[in-house]
Amino acid sequence: MHLDVQDLRNFYYRQALGRSVQRVIRQEVLRIWPELSGQTVAGFGFAIPLLRPFLNKSRRVIALMPGPQGAMAWPTSQDNVSVLCEEARWPIETGHIDRLIVLHGLETSDDQNAVLSEAFRVLGPGGKALFIVPNRVGLWSRSDLTPMGFGRPYTSGQLETQLRIQGFLPEKSLTALYQPPTFKKRWQRFGAVIERFGRGMPFLAGGVLIVEASKRVHPISGSKIGKAAKQGLGVLEGLTSGKPKPVLRHGDFP
Repeated sequence: MHLDVQDLRNFYYRQALGRSVQRVIRQEVLRIWPELSGQTVAGFGFAIPLLRPFLNKSRRVIALMPGPQGAMAWPTSQDNVSVLCEEARWPIETGHIDRLIVLHGLETSDDQNAVLSEAFRVLGPGGKALFIVPNRVGLWSRSDLTPMGFGRPYTSGQLETQLRIQGFLPEKSLTALYQPPTFKKRWQRFGAVIERFGRGMPFLAGGVLIVEASKRVHPISGSKIGKAAKQGLGVLEGLTSGKPKPVLRHGDFP
């Protein structure tokens, strides 16, 4: 079930709770990736709230928005970098992306494997992705007041297993968003305090799950170099196999 781009925009940019969510998740992203200067960064789903810090320093920023969700021009103060695309066919060359952020693009997809396959394709060697999804054991996935209450929530084990199947190597997993999913101002007033304490209490379940994964590149099968490395190079084989052949001198020739 895809959310409408207008609903997502209203939540993240026009509501106090949404702006708080944007700030919390963005801080976690910047902790994991503090410096992306000169790299190509892409987001899929509705990742634009997390892409802004990379606009001025990265080589290029691309915001991919799936067709069923709809797209919006972004950013408003600069040249547009957002593009409408199909879930399983992204208009990006293979191996072109250094860093990828997926927010509201996996749990709402009709074919999660197709999305992950495209994510794997566009990442270059050594490329990394952040998959941000609703946490199944958190409070936010149980309420439909926010975008985190729609689509398929995950546990860390479920998401990491699905990533491995598609060729990714999960490297880091954490949760965020410990404040309750409520629009009541008295709770929002203490949101920053709750987030700070929540990070230090592992028994609390955050509202979103964040998994960093890298693109795992396998060696080419049937490679002659690989076979030679496994069999060893026979540099000294002549010293141990049979007697050496006699050396012919000048006078030995007929």
